[in-house]
Amino acid sequence: MTYLVAADLPSIPAGTRFRDLLKRPGILPIPGAYCGLAAIQARRAKFEAIYLSGAAMSASMGLPDLGILTIDDVCFFIRQVVRAAQLPVLVDGDTGFGEALNVMNMVRAFEDAGAAAVQIEDQVLPKKCGHLNDKKLIAPKDMAAKIAAAAKARRHLYIVARTDAAADEGIDAAIHRARLYIEAGADAIFPEALTDRDAFEQFAKAIPVPLLANMTEFGRTPFMTAQDFETFGYKMVIWPVSALRMAAKAHADLYESIRNDGGTHRLVERMQTRAELYATIGYHDYEALDSSIITSVTPEGMPQGKTR
Repeated sequence: MTYLVAADLPSIPAGTRFRDLLKRPGILPIPGAYCGLAAIQARRAKFEAIYLSGAAMSASMGLPDLGILTIDDVCFFIRQVVRAAQLPVLVDGDTGFGEALNVMNMVRAFEDAGAAAVQIEDQVLPKKCGHLNDKKLIAPKDMAAKIAAAAKARRHLYIVARTDAAADEGIDAAIHRARLYIEAGADAIFPEALTDRDAFEQFAKAIPVPLLANMTEFGRTPFMTAQDFETFGYKMVIWPVSALRMAAKAHADLYESIRNDGGTHRLVERMQTRAELYATIGYHDYEALDSSIITSVTPEGMPQGKTR
């Protein structure tokens, strides 16, 4: 499948396809994919939707997750992962990049880039990762106004309202906020940084719309499975930065090995081969679309030299 052939592309709007996935029984697992290659790999692993994390996008650019990215920055990532995987993408919209008009502009830009859904959170700028301390929240009515603006601007985009209130204001306040956001037009609620099973269950009993759980590593939420969250009553679960964390650790190991060993020979067995990469990205499918390109022959193995 390539994005160059019209017949390979979805004909149904991305937001509609995302809603259809949520109409099915069970929970929807949504792994993070921060680049086109990761998005293809998620699709090949049989996932049906992917998440585009602000923290992962920022880190991949060498920046902290403090609301530094622009709408244009995020749209670059949206276009990349949508083109690569043709899956519905839930995009981290941070705080909406401003107030009501900014939120409406974000919605239009994200839809035009191919997004299926957007997550908007109730922090003020500069925002922080939801699992860090001392987050500052906007007033509930101001967040509700942002959600209403997003709903007014969309054609098909699915709107997920995230509340970070549980950590500082308590579960009851977070539930109150969530209900206001639903009244304003949110399709789903994302209660961030809940710390135990009771909190997840309490939220599910109080909120009538689909709920999203965040299973990020090294945060406040203890490790739980998709099946656990489904038991609590959740409809979606994300692993937002897991792919980037794995890749970043592999990068560090690679560079350390080159520095210490003078080459990559000790890590070749951990690498994706050229043939595997070409199969993943459909290299020969692209060649086949242009008869002027001679089909490439993939080298098998590597010449073996002596290492010290």
